[in-house]
Amino acid sequence: MHIILSVLILVGGQSVHAGDLKYPLPEPLSPDDFLSFDDRQVRLGQLLFYDKILSGNKNISCGTCHHHKFGGGDGLSLGIGEGGSGLGTQRTAGEGADRIRKRIPRNAPSLWNLAAKEVKILFHDGRLSKSDIYDNGFNSPADEWLPRGLNNLLAAQALLPLTSQFEMAGNPSENEVAGAAHDRIDKVWPIIAKRVRVIPTYGSLFVDAFDHINKADEVTIVDIAHALAAFMGTEWRNFDSPFDDYLAGVESSLDASQRNGLAMFYGKANCAQCHSGSLLSDQKFYALAVPPFGPGRTRPFDPLARDVGRMGESDALEDAYRFRTPSLRNVELTGPYGHNGAFASLEGIIRHHLNPVASFDHWQPVQAGLVPAPWLAAIDFVIRSDSREMQRVRNKIDIEPVALSDKEIDDLVNFMSALTGKTATQLPLGIPVEVPGGLSVD
Repeated sequence: MHIILSVLILVGGQSVHAGDLKYPLPEPLSPDDFLSFDDRQVRLGQLLFYDKILSGNKNISCGTCHHHKFGGGDGLSLGIGEGGSGLGTQRTAGEGADRIRKRIPRNAPSLWNLAAKEVKILFHDGRLSKSDIYDNGFNSPADEWLPRGLNNLLAAQALLPLTSQFEMAGNPSENEVAGAAHDRIDKVWPIIAKRVRVIPTYGSLFVDAFDHINKADEVTIVDIAHALAAFMGTEWRNFDSPFDDYLAGVESSLDASQRNGLAMFYGKANCAQCHSGSLLSDQKFYALAVPPFGPGRTRPFDPLARDVGRMGESDALEDAYRFRTPSLRNVELTGPYGHNGAFASLEGIIRHHLNPVASFDHWQPVQAGLVPAPWLAAIDFVIRSDSREMQRVRNKIDIEPVALSDKEIDDLVNFMSALTGKTATQLPLGIPVEVPGGLSVD
């Protein structure tokens, strides 16, 4: 039984017993709900996370697109990866021969609470999950080439952007990492591991942080992945929001509007039908008719700049245009919203959920927060000229429309702000001043 069941929620001036809500309130989170990590590995992971030495051209780090200043994201609808310059909403698409050749097809996912034990699947399309299918513990884009020895999902995830041409690897003719990536994915990781371990400071840090490492030349990509996971899993662990206080029985932690919004969320608005549990995500996949744009995450045989979502991983037609339910913790810090960042504000994405068809029909390209890149203009919105594809996206909707007043929507938005942790903008380690590789820190 939830402690909160004894609390009364004021709705429209009336008291409503929380036990009468349509969907159950979650159990409070605790440290026991998360993987634990060695503090030495956490501190090492912080340096690696912001060190551009992990990228092919040594010009972008994990932190460039998942930055502290942007809630673990980049503040853009579609990211600007390798070849870009700057940070967040001030990032540019580069120039000359070094400019980007493609936008990142999807919105940079936030990093909040990814080390929670209940997290079993990652990425918008769920293309990384725990599995024994390849005898390495995971079902991933690396298939059987993912190295053995990775002990958590977050560590497996950390290896994949390093191999991506448009995220961190660069173009085949530019560096040995990119060339290796176009040969076979597993040939990338030994190159990066050697780059790291030959730096004396890193070598010493790995020997100190990992009991099985006695000398620097024993450092492998698995150790690097575990350090990155330790940092991400610890740094972005956060559950000290007013909502958490409310779940613990402190009714005054939410104001009247936020309590009304909670009642909407777990009642009339049906938000908790999918955004359930302590992380406010059921980790399942739904089609919401989010307006498509950008290069899309195409499959090798796809002739279109489209994104079929979960179907690209499952090959099941019923999964077309379905995307993973995101966690809503600290959601006000992680805009824009949708798998492609189609909506700049919480109000915008909420209104889309309430009436997907009307929102789809009225959405305009100006709403996309795209970094200017004139050489990509022809592809940015080309999918919108394909009437059949647009109709397919529009017709595949897994949720029912809900009518709410403007006041009820305002209350929902206010409730979302109560999901922000009190320490969410003051995380334990933050951004390092410098990194052992000697490269600049974004």
